[in-house]
Parts: sequence; C-alpha cells; structure tokens
Amino acid sequence: MLLVQLTDLHVCPVGVAANRVVETNTLVERALRMVSRMRPAPDAVILSGDLAENGLIAEYEVLAGLLGRYLDCPIYAVPGNHDRRENFRAVLGHLPGITSDPAFVQYAVETHPVRLVMLDTLVPGGAYGRLDAGQLAWLDRTLAAEGAKPTIVVMHHPPFDCGIAHMDRIKLEDAVAFAAIIARHPQVRRILCGHVHRPVTTSVGHAIASISPSVAHQVVLDLDPEGPSALVLEPPAFQVHQVNGTGEIVSHTAYVETYPGPFPFVLSAEYPGNPQ
Repeated sequence: MLLVQLTDLHVCPVGVAANRVVETNTLVERALRMVSRMRPAPDAVILSGDLAENGLIAEYEVLAGLLGRYLDCPIYAVPGNHDRRENFRAVLGHLPGITSDPAFVQYAVETHPVRLVMLDTLVPGGAYGRLDAGQLAWLDRTLAAEGAKPTIVVMHHPPFDCGIAHMDRIKLEDAVAFAAIIARHPQVRRILCGHVHRPVTTSVGHAIASISPSVAHQVVLDLDPEGPSALVLEPPAFQVHQVNGTGEIVSHTAYVETYPGPFPFVLSAEYPGNPQ
C-alpha cells in the first residue's frame, strides 16, 4: 500500500502569493500533477493541515478544484492553524470523514491494510495546537477499539520539540498527555505531522513521529534559540509512506521538481565492489 502525505499547501485566492513571495497555488498544482503521474499509483492521499493560507471559502474552492482535477484516489484531510474549521467542512465536506464528527474534523479510516486515525488540532485564533480532554478521550477509545491493526495517527501540530524555537512555541499543547495515550496502544506505528515545513523525525513513546516538508515553502533550518521566524524557498517536497504486508512502514521524501535523468549506473572497471 502506498500513502502520499502532502502538507502545508497554503492555497491562496487566485492571483495572490502567500507571504507576498510564494506562489503556493502553482506549487500545489505541481505537486498534485506529480502525484497523479506516480506509478504505481497511490492508494490514498493524506493532507495533514494548513490546506489554505487564511481559511477562506475561495481558497478551499481553489483547492477542491485542483484535487478533483488531479486525484482519483481517496483523500483524507485534517485542518491546521491556517485553516478555518467551518469553511474547511463547508467546501471539503465531500471528502471521507470530514463531517462525521459534529464538532471536530476527527475520524478513523478502516478500509485499508493500515488504520488511519485523523486528529483535529486546530485552535481557532491560535497558531499552536491542542487536543482537549474530550478529544484525547476520543483518541484513546478509538485506538482501543482496534488494537490488533497497524495504525497511523495523522495530525497537523507535532507533539514534540523539533529544535526550531519559534515553531516549538506553537507545537501541540500537552504533548505529554498525547504521548501517554500512544504508549498504551502499541499498534500505533507512525505519527504523521505537518506545520514545521521541514522533514523531521523522532519518536513519541514507541512510535516513530515524523514531519513532512511542505509542498510550497520551507521554514529556515535555524537551531539558534533566538532565531527569527523566516521561510526559505528550498525545494518543495512530500512524503510517500509504503506499507508492507506486515504493517511495517517505509517512508520516502519526493521532491516536487524535474531534474536531469534518470541515468543508468555505469560502473568503472576499477570499481571494487561486486555488481549484482
């Protein structure tokens, strides 16, 4: 099974650049075009938050048009801090699970070899993330309901520090309570996040937790605790998660760009290895 994770799309109204410099709509379309040409084709696409730049109806309408044009597989989405939950649900409510909960965009996907548990960490008016007591209880119940099936948890805000200070200040609140729930459910293999606009990997409890780079702009890799908040136009990218028959997951980073190649490996006569 192949799962493609696209995150931090920041779709804008037509003709508007995000942060005045990033043509996110063009970059998102390039990424979706690349996904549509993948062979083998992905079994599903995950959108892990910040689908829109300002959470406007017009932005979600642009995104819905792009998704309909390029993707014919299931699409599973959660909101991020740039999203507005009511507009997200109004325009993207045709996607699986989006309106299944009356208050949050939270749901479980049971139809694949790996189970997906989708979490809504959006705090209206805030850049940080939160799972309130009711949401944490929902997560615990949902994981307990299917303890034998390999599971991926998807959320926008990472439940860990990544070392980029201005992003760590707006991570998931009460990450300790979240990690305690994960620790009770060993079937959770991965926690997939967005928000930081960089590829980052660590562990939360027993599970591998990862952040995918953005399909648009990236956050500057600045590990100085006093470093400013800034973006950089490093190559946009997304992640491809390959699930094997035992539920083990291997992840790849795919860059949204056309590069020279592919070229065959032509080994020199002096190569000391044993070519296979």
